[in-house]
Amino acid sequence: MSFIFNINTRINSQINTAPVINAVNILKRDIKKVFNSSNTDGGEIELLYDKTIEEESYIIKIRNRIEIYASDDLGFVYALLCISEKYLCIKPFWFWLDQKIEKHNSIVIDAGEIKSPVPAVRYRGWFFNDEVLLNKWTIEGDNRRVWEMAFEALLRCGGNTVIPGTDKNSRLNRELADKMGLWITHHHAEPLGAEMFSRAYPNVAPNFMECEELFYKLWEDAVKEQSGYKVIWNLCFRGQGDNPFWNSDTSGKFDTEEKRGALISSLIRKQCDIVRKYIKNPVFCTNLYGEIMELYDKGYIDLDDDIIKVKADNGYGKMVTRRRDNHDIRVSSMPVKGGGRQGIYYHVSFYDLQAANHITMLPNSVELVNNELGAVLNNDGNDFWMINCSNVKPHTYYLDAVRKKWWGMDINDESHSEEYTRDYYGGDAGAARALREYSHAMIQYGNNEDEHAGEQFYTENVRIIAHNIIRGESGNLRALNWIAKGDLYEQTEQLNAIVSNGLSGLREYFTFCGMISSGLEGDLKNLFDDTVFVQSKIHFYCASAVQIFCNSVAEIKNGNYKQAFLLAGDSAVMFDTANAAMRLSERGIWKDFYENDCFADIKHSAYMARKMMGTIRELGDNARHDKWYRDAVYAEEDKNIYLQLVLDNHMTDDELYNAMKEKTE
Repeated sequence: MSFIFNINTRINSQINTAPVINAVNILKRDIKKVFNSSNTDGGEIELLYDKTIEEESYIIKIRNRIEIYASDDLGFVYALLCISEKYLCIKPFWFWLDQKIEKHNSIVIDAGEIKSPVPAVRYRGWFFNDEVLLNKWTIEGDNRRVWEMAFEALLRCGGNTVIPGTDKNSRLNRELADKMGLWITHHHAEPLGAEMFSRAYPNVAPNFMECEELFYKLWEDAVKEQSGYKVIWNLCFRGQGDNPFWNSDTSGKFDTEEKRGALISSLIRKQCDIVRKYIKNPVFCTNLYGEIMELYDKGYIDLDDDIIKVKADNGYGKMVTRRRDNHDIRVSSMPVKGGGRQGIYYHVSFYDLQAANHITMLPNSVELVNNELGAVLNNDGNDFWMINCSNVKPHTYYLDAVRKKWWGMDINDESHSEEYTRDYYGGDAGAARALREYSHAMIQYGNNEDEHAGEQFYTENVRIIAHNIIRGESGNLRALNWIAKGDLYEQTEQLNAIVSNGLSGLREYFTFCGMISSGLEGDLKNLFDDTVFVQSKIHFYCASAVQIFCNSVAEIKNGNYKQAFLLAGDSAVMFDTANAAMRLSERGIWKDFYENDCFADIKHSAYMARKMMGTIRELGDNARHDKWYRDAVYAEEDKNIYLQLVLDNHMTDDELYNAMKEKTE
């Protein structure tokens, strides 16, 4: 006995909830993608309620029809997506990696039974944080479809929980997330998912001791707004941004760690009381993030046992507290065995204005991720995993790795790269090697195993240095003390040494990816170029731009202004090259995906290098801007003749740079 799956297969369901209807429509769409037209009957898929099955689980029975049994919405959703992946071969990241769907007339499925796997983690999801690319990108003019495809990918990975965006996005997307069946939770700086105090009350200082009733009202309003959703209520009290509340408090009453911890503990209890007023059997979590982790570790924060304690990695995949500015004490944030309900907030994308990755992949290995997440599970940190996925597309390789971990699988660079390329790159061995070699090519900026640089290492530090040179300041740059000491010139020299030490590895990796690309054809070549190869280009071109920029600064110090001017221009051109490579990867539906790259903002680094060119020109050229012009444009026998000062309009910095480059070539 077998089941004939084809374009005429019917899906019958008496379950009319929004998540199940949505999943049924996804499977219907996939059936149309896979099957050619046919006059043959395709049989039926029947959805049947069975209250004996555990929540979010399913049983699929295959005879001459397919019967799906589940007790709740997500059970049916996962079953329908299982059929899509197992029999139609629609992979979790099919959309984000342009999977080419193989067409069939029909598929014969042997009789049997499928029981849902048991996840290793209870609440597992993504945080769409720093999602600036998704904010402005559309699918055929529709931004809502972007979020539909993002939430679908999460469900296909077996996720059940989401922070559906940052700040305003989180509220805009709650309804859609709920309609797709997902639990909702909140940013670690937004208590109970409430509006930020300073937005609700823009003319009131956010000092709790002076206006506590306003805070309470915000929290209560948030609970009432979300009372119809499945919510994991985030308990916290931080500042009006991703920073400690005492940074903006003017009361002076929280000048010790003990006082800060006591306030946070009391407000968490208050938030619990507010939720229990409206919600039966609520689920609570609190993020022990950054400064909160340090207070908790010192015993200054007291939490009830039923609250899931969520600890975070440092943004680079290592379970230690994050570096903030120049403060980096690396306190362990690993869950503690027997420590009650525990979970993690984990980054495959991060934004720290220092060295993190946002438009490129996590710069550390799959094996480091496997070891850290394996230790989390071994230490009973299996209640809650929230993964920072930012804009999804640049991070699918590591999101797929984490997906395997929350199903309890063991992974390494070799196995994961081979499985991933089998799913999306036709099993190409070169693509697999390029993916697993990626982390080994990244620049190491510190002594710890996780201290490898994402693209922000290039763009942020250059802009800081350029800003100070333009302002005429050459003393110590506090913002760079985490990586280099001394005055601006000494710090730039140290930055140059770090980049130069790792540039050969990036060059080799870039060259290797180019070799792999040259051996591919058609859609596979486009996919490799637009995902893996483009990231090697971003790293290599940007790192090269930093090296050239640092050499320009060295020439400023030595008073060689014309050479400094040329090098600053060369650096800008190299940043332009990186940006152009990124934008050229926007093929087909991905047109303008990177247009709003406003975090790494490679193009702005080029802009700042060019602004520095103007400063250098003022230092080296004369007040009338004719000396460098004459040197670049005039014949040798003419440049010292001053019967007429100039013969052309005064040149812009770019025009002068191009003229000088042309003369030296």
